[in-house]
Amino acid sequence: MPAPQAAPGDRLGDLLIREGLITKDQLDKALQEQKSNGQRLGYNLVKLGFVQETEITKMLARQYRMPAVDLARFEVDPKIVKLIPADVALKHLVLPLKRDGRTLTVAMADPTNLSVIDDLKFITRYDIFAVIAGEYTLRTALDKYYEQVDQQLEGLLKEIGEEEGGEGDLEVVAQQEEDESAAVTADDAPVVKLINAILGDAVKRGASDIHLEPFEHELRVRYRIDGALQEVMKPPMKLKAALTSRIKIMSALNIAERRVPQDGRIKLKMGKRVIDFRVSTLPVLFGEKIVMRILDKGNLTLDLSKFGFEPKAEADLLKAILNPYGMVLVTGPTGSGKTTTLYSALSRINTMEVNIMTAEDPVEYNLMGINQVLVRNEVGMTFAAALKAFLRQDPNIIMVGEIRDIETGGIAIKAALTGHLVLSTLHTNDAPSTITRMIDMGIEPFNVASAVNLIVAQRLVRRICSACKEEHQYAPEELKALGGDTKEFAGITFHKGKGCEQCNGTGYKGRAGLYEVMALSPELRRMILKGASTSELQEQAVTDGMLTLRMDGLVKIKKGLTTLEEVVKETAAG
Repeated sequence: MPAPQAAPGDRLGDLLIREGLITKDQLDKALQEQKSNGQRLGYNLVKLGFVQETEITKMLARQYRMPAVDLARFEVDPKIVKLIPADVALKHLVLPLKRDGRTLTVAMADPTNLSVIDDLKFITRYDIFAVIAGEYTLRTALDKYYEQVDQQLEGLLKEIGEEEGGEGDLEVVAQQEEDESAAVTADDAPVVKLINAILGDAVKRGASDIHLEPFEHELRVRYRIDGALQEVMKPPMKLKAALTSRIKIMSALNIAERRVPQDGRIKLKMGKRVIDFRVSTLPVLFGEKIVMRILDKGNLTLDLSKFGFEPKAEADLLKAILNPYGMVLVTGPTGSGKTTTLYSALSRINTMEVNIMTAEDPVEYNLMGINQVLVRNEVGMTFAAALKAFLRQDPNIIMVGEIRDIETGGIAIKAALTGHLVLSTLHTNDAPSTITRMIDMGIEPFNVASAVNLIVAQRLVRRICSACKEEHQYAPEELKALGGDTKEFAGITFHKGKGCEQCNGTGYKGRAGLYEVMALSPELRRMILKGASTSELQEQAVTDGMLTLRMDGLVKIKKGLTTLEEVVKETAAG
């Protein structure tokens, strides 16, 4: 018959009472303390002075029939400490003590946790011999041997300094006056250093977003790199309020307002580079979550020839954007690189002879020679209102951030039909369905057929890391499970990344684009007027030479740029 469910702390408490080491009243007080600070029962009993830690350790050693160690009398070699990363040691309360051949002796607060021991075996590549240590002393020892935040900060700042000229070159450009009430905490040197280190390190690693997330017992920092989030550190909880205030001060937000979302911007100078961060705060259960979108103009590729378009697709796109009038649409989900493609197209046609005007929400990058307007719905400056104003500003080329409704779509179509080149985006899955979406929106088929010159549907897939790239064979059942047709992948040599230091063990580094470029041929225009379905339009476009997203993905797989998993995840068969 299974034992009744009980928390490990409760079992420890019962044992200590039975041994006469604590009273029931002391146990209740320690359990109350445990609820408030989230620490284990043994830690709180020692902290409150109810029992000597050596007594708890001896009792546990007898119970588990395992050796115990008094860390207060133990000095660990720093080389041994490095065998277990700081984040793992602090998370699981483990400390490596000594190495004997292929065996590593590790002090643990909970040596019965076999999954942790398995993890340590995998990380260290040693057999693990677990010994019991008192949690209170263990935490003190971990603080001593793993000065996690300070070491992480110094390491980050050193790396940033080597590349960009040092911490002195990390400065906020055009920072507003700081609120006196926050200055005491938010301007403390460790807080300033930590925020500077996080921002600088994220830029250095090529992250697109930084997430600062408060939870009940921990604070987490994650970067989005190549489209996937990765945890990078857990700053001390005591810095939570100060870190939030510091970011708000830097982005000119109201630090006293914690109940509603806020949006701001930070302009940070790193050496000779100036990088923009778009900041968004959101009240959550245990504080405010902050997400910072990194807008690094230095990383902005504006050369269309480097995007990875296949030759026919690139030629069709260049022909469309060099037309004096008509509409070019870029479609895809959020984060698929639509804005970058549009900026690149604008840069290609940005000359002294043309007047280019854009309406954006938000303006992600400012481009020299292009008149960029920020859409602000709260004051009536909508996409439609901006478009109407543009038509009175003698434009040659207009970019609308997004066609969201019939009014915006109608004005954009009218502009394209009256001698202007119009570029915009829509949220659709592929190029042919964009036509159907516009007609469903209420735009007349004859206007769509006349105005639209070309539609690009795109996705971003992760590139295989070149440092650990190797050939990979899939079993037929794996291909089937991935959603692919085995015939579709016949004769293709697949590659994968094994995982290395350069790609942080992911097997991927950087991203590549998949593009479906549908130029509207006379036959396609006739089919739109006749009300052809999306599948019929796609069939005709493929006959005209268009590669679907899946077909372009297979080309990228054959070139060894990405994996089958990435292509299947981002594209539909057909």
